[in-house]
Amino acid sequence: MDITNPLLSSAGLPRFDAIRPEHITPAMSTLLIDADMALDLATGDTVPADYDALSAVLDVATERLGRAWGAIGHLNAVADSPALRAAYTANMPKVVDFYTRLGADERLFGKYKAVLADPRSAQLSAPRLRALTNALRDFKLSGAELVGAAKARYAELQDRQAEVGQKFSEHVLDATDGYAYYASLEELAGVPADVVQAARNDAEAAGEAGHKLTLQFPRFFPVMEYAPDRALRERLYRANSTRASEFGSAALDNTPLIRELLTLRQEEAALLGYASPAELSLVPKMAESPAQVIGFLEDLGRRARPGALRDLAELREFARSELGLPELEAWDIPFASQKLKEQRYAFSEQEVKQYFTEPKVLEGLFHIVETVFELRIRPDTAPVWHPSVRFFRIERDDPQAVDGAPKLVGQFYLDLFARPGKRPGAWMDEVRDRWLRPEGELQTPVAHLVCNFAAPVVAGGVERPALLTHDDVTTLFHEFGHGLQLMLTQIDDLGVSGISGVEWDAVELPSQFMENFCWEWDVVKRMTSHIDTAEPLPRALFDRMLAAKNFHSGLGTLRQVELSLIDIRLHTEPQAQDRVNVIVDAVRDDVAVLRPPAFARSLNTFTHIFDGGYAAGYYSYKWAEVLSADAWSAFEEAPDVLDVGTGRRYRQAVLETGGSRSTMDSFKAFRGREPKIDALLRHQGLS
Repeated sequence: MDITNPLLSSAGLPRFDAIRPEHITPAMSTLLIDADMALDLATGDTVPADYDALSAVLDVATERLGRAWGAIGHLNAVADSPALRAAYTANMPKVVDFYTRLGADERLFGKYKAVLADPRSAQLSAPRLRALTNALRDFKLSGAELVGAAKARYAELQDRQAEVGQKFSEHVLDATDGYAYYASLEELAGVPADVVQAARNDAEAAGEAGHKLTLQFPRFFPVMEYAPDRALRERLYRANSTRASEFGSAALDNTPLIRELLTLRQEEAALLGYASPAELSLVPKMAESPAQVIGFLEDLGRRARPGALRDLAELREFARSELGLPELEAWDIPFASQKLKEQRYAFSEQEVKQYFTEPKVLEGLFHIVETVFELRIRPDTAPVWHPSVRFFRIERDDPQAVDGAPKLVGQFYLDLFARPGKRPGAWMDEVRDRWLRPEGELQTPVAHLVCNFAAPVVAGGVERPALLTHDDVTTLFHEFGHGLQLMLTQIDDLGVSGISGVEWDAVELPSQFMENFCWEWDVVKRMTSHIDTAEPLPRALFDRMLAAKNFHSGLGTLRQVELSLIDIRLHTEPQAQDRVNVIVDAVRDDVAVLRPPAFARSLNTFTHIFDGGYAAGYYSYKWAEVLSADAWSAFEEAPDVLDVGTGRRYRQAVLETGGSRSTMDSFKAFRGREPKIDALLRHQGLS
């Protein structure tokens, strides 16, 4: 074994600073050989049909493989380069092939069935029994019961879907990074000064005159919100809404990839005996059928529609009477909305942003987590992939420690700022899961928390702290909520600790729950400090923000319902790959009050459902909002939203249990009943 290869290191944390593209193929070859040998050993006669014996052989090898491949995939998402992408793409089919064979191995399937059939399985702990039951279910969903040509075709489908999904994401990234427009200072009149300064800095770095505007969200959206120059807004809107489509480079057009992915998914579902990809997708989820999901979304859409129509009518009237826009176009909506919000509530996002400096926001977030969940967050050290990335540890007092030393709960990387080569959006991912390893060592969990905020700006040779919008703040809290479910788990069994084993349509519960703290005065005043005066956010300004919280919530809810219905219907209806535009138009006819221009191609950058795991699952955001809003109600009912007792009950019932039981059981353990939609409608001003 090449001990100089950082991907083969036995150290606890990835050596992100040392991993190079040339390390990838040798490392993956070694780890795949090791994993194949472990699979052969585990399915042979020398390893008994015993949970611990199988784990000691197979889980150790596959977890090591998964960690190395996870580190490579992470770097591909946050530090893309041609060489890294080439190495990742070259190795992906081999990795997918192994996991496809592993999931469909009838010998291993037989071993697990024998473990469950053994009378001793009655003595297994509840988490282990659930992990075992989930494994048997996943074997069936992975083609373990297929034979002959059907099994071979299933493997081909997995390889091709992974390849096409990766291409989809690459096209989005390349189309985003490949656009630049150099605007004059006059065109940027009205745009926030920090955005203008950053655009000027980028133009200078590129050796160009003017101000470099890109489709990176922190640069794109402030222009859409604040630039009175309508032609500039239209230019950027067209560029953004036609990314990775037939209107740009043919090599980056995702249209054929959408058709192919839908075709492949239909074939996979049919092979496994399901009527549609949606039916297959829902087997391990909370929702019971596509019809139930569609019914839930249509009901929510009906409830939101009156509010959305009111929102749109007032926006059109405001644009006509106050902005001189007789026709409200798609590129006018963010600008008109921001102006209306400023007029109605007497504040702007730019005014608010001056109070949310990134250091102060982090301090406030950490204070909440430390208080409510009885933890401590401390800076830590680890190799990182970019100088702006930071690393932290989460600790808890350990009464059993002889020396009084705190107990390590988990650790996390924090990568907050947008840059070229970094995938757009925000996400949490695991570096490793909590696991009581067969060797006896307790492995603590480690998370990635990734956002794409505007980086600190250098002005006059001085770097000022990064400023976050309130939306940025809620995004950070959202991703931290995901991280808490991964890091605070107290489950020791791989497969059901952290977010593993949690139903996909429930994974947004902890993330959306955390967003609620961003609307509490006692919380917000603590995490604000004006960049120039250091004064906290004035209470009067916060009250105006709170009054504006549900501004156009009807339009926002209806937009999410529209996207969710498009997703579920694309994965439910026969021959959907040949009827993509028909289905999209039908959903918009039924639901939308705002239709995008004919040239807009939002599906072509809908990475969530074409490479992000949310296929036939985008409804999860609204489904989980019902859970999270109801869970938050318990904190509203407490004496204080930072109430430690309520936080302890939530932590123990929801965060610590991971996937060791159903989310419904965890929710009922916390609330004492099943969830109700009332809290969601009330929170969004739709009741």
